Amino acid sequence: MTRSLHLMLLMGKVVPVPAPALLVDALQSVQITSSSDAASGFQLVFAASKRSVLTEVMLPSGLLDPRTRVVLTAVVAGVPHVLMDGVTTRQDMNPGQTFGSSTLTLTGDDLSLLMDLEHVERCYPRLPPHLRASLVCAGYAQYGIVPLAVPPVISSFPNPDVEVPVQSATDLVYLRALAKDVGHVFFIEPGPVPGASIAYWGPEVRVGLPQPALTVDSGTADNVESLSFGFDGLSHTRYTARFVEPVAKTEQTVPAPDVGLLRPPLALRPAPALREEPLTGQTGRSLADTLLGGLGAAARSADAVTGQGRLDVLRYGHVLRARQLVGVRGAGPTYDGLYYVRSVTHDISRGAYKQSFTLTRDALVSNVPVVVP
Repeated sequence: MTRSLHLMLLMGKVVPVPAPALLVDALQSVQITSSSDAASGFQLVFAASKRSVLTEVMLPSGLLDPRTRVVLTAVVAGVPHVLMDGVTTRQDMNPGQTFGSSTLTLTGDDLSLLMDLEHVERCYPRLPPHLRASLVCAGYAQYGIVPLAVPPVISSFPNPDVEVPVQSATDLVYLRALAKDVGHVFFIEPGPVPGASIAYWGPEVRVGLPQPALTVDSGTADNVESLSFGFDGLSHTRYTARFVEPVAKTEQTVPAPDVGLLRPPLALRPAPALREEPLTGQTGRSLADTLLGGLGAAARSADAVTGQGRLDVLRYGHVLRARQLVGVRGAGPTYDGLYYVRSVTHDISRGAYKQSFTLTRDALVSNVPVVVP
């Protein structure tokens, strides 16, 4: 257990710098949501009296206007964790009805929002998907964004005599569509230092050292306030696609590859695929692209086991991060073991730091004898 908690706030138009002390003093609460399959967002609530510097100077000067860059870093037990690097999109002023109740709320999204502001027409002759993703992300280097693109598990190189990949969308829409086509995800991970971020385009990372375990039903060893699990028997779906062989013009039914190509299983007993559905939108695509499309659809349906919980960071002793693994213990052999942290919501106020989280995995019964305590 730790009692040490500090929050650092940086702001700016392109390069963030420490926020004015008066603004930091007025900060009442922070909420941040991080997810592996959606944009992350934040909300800051400030005390704002009629005669305060915030109301009379900062707001009129445009210091807090939409598209202001915001970097939030929590320091827990002396260890910094960059929680958000984003831009504001909205401000809401509530004058309040009683003395001291006026508030200003700033709402924003992570830096991926900057990739969704302009429609782009661009072509990528001969470039496979991961190189296209790297090229798009490289255009945002001024914001400290570094591309990290992982090649698909099945190679797919466009034949320039047959097709030339064309983008006709915002960069964010295009990156997400590319990722969905091959079973990957796209998100921007803030850090590892304030002002820097990693634009990740690749499969969900379900390997590596897990975060400290979440402990339930273990008396004084418990470090979560609540944690429950569910098993959706209708989640896992088996997909098949129709592929027309380009020379003989014969039609074949192609089953989706096993999701083990993308990621290792997190438990021993996989959820059975009770549904079977055809994979749509594959007309005219190559066999490699069709297989990748089936792999992506299968991966999105595979996580039939979920967990929902809430914890106090000062009791847990760590900041639980989305898009990483975490261990669970105390829930019994069926639900103990490793999970992928799908999303985390951070609720921070003076002297308090709570997190709500969602866990997922593709099977029941732990495949590891113990988890990291």
